[in-house]
Amino acid sequence: MSDRKAAAPVEILLVEDNPADVCLTREALKEGKVYNNLHWAKDGVEALEFLRRQGKHAKAPRPDIILLDLNLPKKDGREVLEEIKADNKLMRIPVVILTTSQAEEDVLKTYTLHANCYVTKPVDLEQFIKVVKSIDNFWLTVVTLPNGK
Repeated sequence: MSDRKAAAPVEILLVEDNPADVCLTREALKEGKVYNNLHWAKDGVEALEFLRRQGKHAKAPRPDIILLDLNLPKKDGREVLEEIKADNKLMRIPVVILTTSQAEEDVLKTYTLHANCYVTKPVDLEQFIKVVKSIDNFWLTVVTLPNGK
């Protein structure tokens, strides 16, 4: 972990339409080792507005990592991922797909679109929290995230 991360919180953008999953993710990350700010976008359109600092998100911080669901209203996660990775200002932000889909087609498509990893959300509450904690342990503790600020 870089010194930058030790001093400042890790900025996380969670793109998720299920409020219950948002609450569980928030709780699991609170128990993690790394100080973080969790920002929530409820659909793909809002996620891109946040990333591009548009409208009510004009002062949004640049996320250090994005947790992206695939099945979203307005603009699905596959489209959001494609736009992120096609944008020179956003493409280096790691994107972790966090979805209920186990479809091989989704796994292949998201990796083709340059997702950094694909994690299937368990339906079991304890397992879901365990998965989020493992994302926290790996991506926020082990990995050196790019400084794109």
